[in-house]
Amino acid sequence: MFKQNCVYPSEMEITRPTLLLNKETAICNIETMALKAANLNLNFRPHFKTHQSAEIGEWFRAAGVKGITVSSFTMANYFAEAGWDDITIAFSVNILEIPEINELAGRVKLNLLIENMEGLEALQKQITWHTGIFIKIDTGYNRTGIESNRTLLIDQLLEVIQKSPLLQFKGFLAHTGHTYQSNSTHDVFSRHFDALLKMKALKARYVNEWPELLISLGDTPSCSICENFDGVDEIRPGNFVFYDLMQFKIGVCKLSDIAIRMVCPVIATHPSRNEVVIYGGAIHFAKDSIINIDGKPLFGRIIINDGEKSLLLDERNYLHSLSQEHGILKITPRDFQYFKPGNLIEIIPVHACLTANLMKEFLTTEGEIIKMMPFY
Repeated sequence: MFKQNCVYPSEMEITRPTLLLNKETAICNIETMALKAANLNLNFRPHFKTHQSAEIGEWFRAAGVKGITVSSFTMANYFAEAGWDDITIAFSVNILEIPEINELAGRVKLNLLIENMEGLEALQKQITWHTGIFIKIDTGYNRTGIESNRTLLIDQLLEVIQKSPLLQFKGFLAHTGHTYQSNSTHDVFSRHFDALLKMKALKARYVNEWPELLISLGDTPSCSICENFDGVDEIRPGNFVFYDLMQFKIGVCKLSDIAIRMVCPVIATHPSRNEVVIYGGAIHFAKDSIINIDGKPLFGRIIINDGEKSLLLDERNYLHSLSQEHGILKITPRDFQYFKPGNLIEIIPVHACLTANLMKEFLTTEGEIIKMMPFY
């Protein structure tokens, strides 16, 4: 069994699902990624969608970060109010928000993403401040962006940008999000290299006309383990600040790098079916899962305290299913002794970003409450 010291402060009375954050681990993750970016001569523009916290943002500032990435106008506005003045919204522009974007662009250095002529023409007509524009490129994730070989459309977009006095072409931006679907580190390397080739080809095609164009990439698996960033100018990872079971399964972090746990009360035990009920459901964890060793969905790994130390139970013990408030643990007969109603257990979540977004606050291992961006 993997062993570690009990991490939640014993003097804190935890009575309901609580997202525990190991501050020391998170800061170490930040400093490690910042140092890697510096060593590779890459601009480090971390994505703040994972932690969504002005206070945690200050840990990045202490590591030398000056520009950030966010996933919405609302998040951009929140961090602008926290003193960040160089922000990229890594979400293709929402035409309906352009009036609000104008207000923000008057206060900060703002970069926006476009992937179609409709969004660009709306910006051209409505924008009132100098604004940076990245063209969003799809490197294989197949979510948003323009395929890198659609150079006719890219040429048309650049022609409009060039004629727009308030729009400044910044470069090409991609999120190689399909690395999260990798089955091995080799798979991560392969997908990252394919993205590099596509982005380098774009840079080679357009750099003579646009000598200051940037290539920006941003996925935690690649940024964590890959060393080849030839042709890349900027990285934007986000999940790495906490990591999670998904990243661990891919092989891009160690268990000791995962900075968050969900602390949950045990509600009931059912030895006849080897199940334990906890207070902690889909509204706390979300419903992302990975495939366990038994071929079934796993929603979290279990850490228990035996009175002296914390123990990570093996994968035969796991968070098996979620409903709104309930979580069901599958537990082996050997380990059932550790579970009694009223006990607290820890769960390592599958996806840190969604879990944090649902919980909206952290309890640090130092006993401090850290609030996240509020709902609007």
